[in-house]
Amino acid sequence: MALSIFFGLIFGWIMTKESKIIRAVSKLYLEFMRLMPQLVLLFIVYFGLAKALNIHISGFHAAIIVFTLWGTAEMGDLVRGAISSIPKHQYEAAASIGLTRLQTMGYIILPQALRRLIPQAMNLVTRMIKTTSLIALIGVIEVIKTGQQIIEATRLEIPTAALWIYGVIFILYFAICYPLSTLAGKLERKWKEA
Repeated sequence: MALSIFFGLIFGWIMTKESKIIRAVSKLYLEFMRLMPQLVLLFIVYFGLAKALNIHISGFHAAIIVFTLWGTAEMGDLVRGAISSIPKHQYEAAASIGLTRLQTMGYIILPQALRRLIPQAMNLVTRMIKTTSLIALIGVIEVIKTGQQIIEATRLEIPTAALWIYGVIFILYFAICYPLSTLAGKLERKWKEA
C-alpha cells in the first residue's frame, strides 16, 4: 500500500500533463490494470514471468509487484481526478498574485486536492486489504490460507469449524476495514461542510 500510494501520487501528477503521448501511455496502463483481474496478474507474474525469464519469484514478492502495479494505477487515477477537479480560476488567481507554478501547486492546488483525495484513497486502501486474500492462491500463507489449514486439520473433530473460522476471518477484515471506511466517510462529510 505504501508503494502504491507513493508511486500513485507521482503517476497521478504525470497524468495531469498535457502531452498527448504521456496521456496515451498512462491511459493504456490505467485501463490495462483496471480491466485485468488481480488474480490473473498474480498468475502472470508468479507463474508466467518466472518461466519466461527463468527466475524464481516468491509468492510474497509476486504479490508486492502486482498490488503495487494495480494500486499505483488506481491511486494515480484518484490523484489525477483530485487535481483536475480544482477549478481553473484557482490557477488564474494564483498567477494574478504572482505565484510560480510550484508555489501554486504547493499552496493552493495540492491542499485542496488532498482534501478530495484522502477519503477516496482510504476506500482504495480497504479494497486493497480485502483483495489481498487472493494471494493464498499462489501459496502465500495469509489469514485465509491459515483458516483453510485449520479447517482441514479439524474437520473430523469439529464439522462446523468452517463457519467459526470464516466468521473470525470476517471479523478480522471488518475490524481493519470498517474504521478506515468510517473515517473516510467522516472526513468527506466534514470537508464538504467546510
